[in-house]
Amino acid sequence: MVLGAVFGLTAAGLSAFPGFPDRGSPGGGASPHHGPSTSPAAVRVRPSAQAAPFTWTVNSHVWEDDCGHDYVIDRPPGQVPPPPSVEDAEAWANAQDAVHGGETTVQVAVQGRTSSAVVLEALHVRVVHRAAPPGGGAFDYDMSAGCGGGITPRYFEVGLDAPDPVVLAMPGRKGDVIVPARRFPYRVSVQDPEVLRVTARTGYCACEWYLDLDWSSQGRVGTIRIDDHGRPFRTVAVTGLPRYTYAGSPRHWIPEPPRTGSS
Repeated sequence: MVLGAVFGLTAAGLSAFPGFPDRGSPGGGASPHHGPSTSPAAVRVRPSAQAAPFTWTVNSHVWEDDCGHDYVIDRPPGQVPPPPSVEDAEAWANAQDAVHGGETTVQVAVQGRTSSAVVLEALHVRVVHRAAPPGGGAFDYDMSAGCGGGITPRYFEVGLDAPDPVVLAMPGRKGDVIVPARRFPYRVSVQDPEVLRVTARTGYCACEWYLDLDWSSQGRVGTIRIDDHGRPFRTVAVTGLPRYTYAGSPRHWIPEPPRTGSS
């Protein structure tokens, strides 16, 4: 999804829309790994990523079943290239100044540094900014021109429109088998990684947000901030926006009915 003229998007890109902090100052100025925690457990520490007893990587361009996703872009269909494969989604989205439309799925791979167990105790979402979603001048582009396979991580969902969003464990799927939801805590080590997949949805806002992951290990406790390479994740509502999907023959974007909700 791309937020365009409606938010005053200029050649400077996404950092230009009013109400959102500059992309150069994550979360409105807080360091992604050292900013003050908003967790009620004030005694927890926020160590640097290097000091934590585990490593993590994040992919913020995960598509449902590797094919279903929307991006909002402030360009008309004639100026938007064909949808990419999911492997190329991040580069494609960055090139179009696209923002996730309706939902963002973030996949976090967590692995201990040693054989000692690390307990992942809880996951929290922190919405650092809300603004009105786009109106005229922005377009909703559906990426479902092709599908692929997937993996079975731990699934979570969160509604960004709630005053105090809560991350909820959800069932997943492995082939035709439903995998029951499993709540925190989890244990990880160098031999036993975990993959956490969080889907955040909105029907009403342009939101910036990140995740806080609480952990404990060998008498130490802490909180690691999970963000988009030092910046908040961004999700914008697509309700009512002109919507397009890509047709393979002839190869061009064709209109679809606008979405009427957050999904």
